[in-house]
Amino acid sequence: MLDFVFYCPTRVIFGKTAMDSLPDMLKQHGATKVMLLHYGKDSPAAPVSQAIGALKDNDIPFVEFADIKPNPILSRVLEGIEFCRKNEVDFLLPVGGGSVIDTAKAIAAGVKLKDGEDIWRDYYFPKNRFSQSLPLGVVLTIPATGTESSFGTCMTNEKTFSKRYTGGECLIPKFAIMNPEFSMTLSPYQTACGVFDIVSHLAERYFVNFPDVDLSDRLIEACIRTLLINGPIVIRDPQNYAARAEIMWAGSIAHNKILEAGRTHGDWASHDMGHELSGFYDMAHGATLSIIMPAWMKYVHKHNQTKFVQFARRVFDVDIDYANAEETIAEMILRLENYIRSLGLPARLSDAKIDDSRFDEMVKSAMAGRKHVGTGNGIALLREKEILDVFKLALQ
Repeated sequence: MLDFVFYCPTRVIFGKTAMDSLPDMLKQHGATKVMLLHYGKDSPAAPVSQAIGALKDNDIPFVEFADIKPNPILSRVLEGIEFCRKNEVDFLLPVGGGSVIDTAKAIAAGVKLKDGEDIWRDYYFPKNRFSQSLPLGVVLTIPATGTESSFGTCMTNEKTFSKRYTGGECLIPKFAIMNPEFSMTLSPYQTACGVFDIVSHLAERYFVNFPDVDLSDRLIEACIRTLLINGPIVIRDPQNYAARAEIMWAGSIAHNKILEAGRTHGDWASHDMGHELSGFYDMAHGATLSIIMPAWMKYVHKHNQTKFVQFARRVFDVDIDYANAEETIAEMILRLENYIRSLGLPARLSDAKIDDSRFDEMVKSAMAGRKHVGTGNGIALLREKEILDVFKLALQ
């Protein structure tokens, strides 16, 4: 196990009465002018109206910043920064999923940029960390990204089709209001995308070459098995509170860094390649990963067969063929793809009606400003040729 520092200061208020704590949380963190961010007409009505009611009932001044779209875009962030400054906001409250929360994080950091700094050029594109921001708390409505208790934020530059990720400890939310009931109005597709996004966050951390990480291996395996069980339940029964609660809590645990303690941040090549599908085709993040991750597994598993065989046995209950590790791993990937399809998600690019016509552009975009995709601490380094090969595998 590697040396590590674990830091996750977010106060999680979880359950059916979680929203009751919102006024006290805002007052505790000194909020005197709140910026309330949400999707607008596409927001679930209950959490937004409850947040507005709490602000009004407790005489907490606020302004609304709505109409945030999935796959948050840079231009909207720039508008939000000016809106935040103009209204002298001192606390941000996103009500929604990853797109709303990540937009809020970018605005919170953007307000604090020095003269001459550019949020995309100086932070997102080179992946530099933010060191200061306005404080924020969140009301989560879509379990998926784990951004409600993480330091990270994703953003798409719609002019270049580039989607990139950065972060900073200053962006870790002060609190997260998490009521599983708020996710019950999600469509089956939104729910499925969120579930697989969580699975992918767990798998990205799992597949590293470092030894002696059995405790965190088993914690990750348990979280994935929880999603394998509860994902199909909420697709069949959207009002199932117990299953919604398991998924919502797994989403936060998957991304608050506790599961990467002692093992580095993980691989993340699948995310970097999936971001290209989001950037070029405006695909939901979870659906890009349901396509890319099985293809990535097919391509890189030979670099650490032992890890993939362990995953096959412990997560998918595949009987190990000790004479043929390839067969064991192939069966695991097949079961993963069957699970993806059981959620109603695409497992191939062809399922999403995407061909190879933009592969060269996507490879170039994925490598822009990088020596490779992923962290470099995962299973294998992927560069231009390897990225193209993974995209080709995702077609088949």
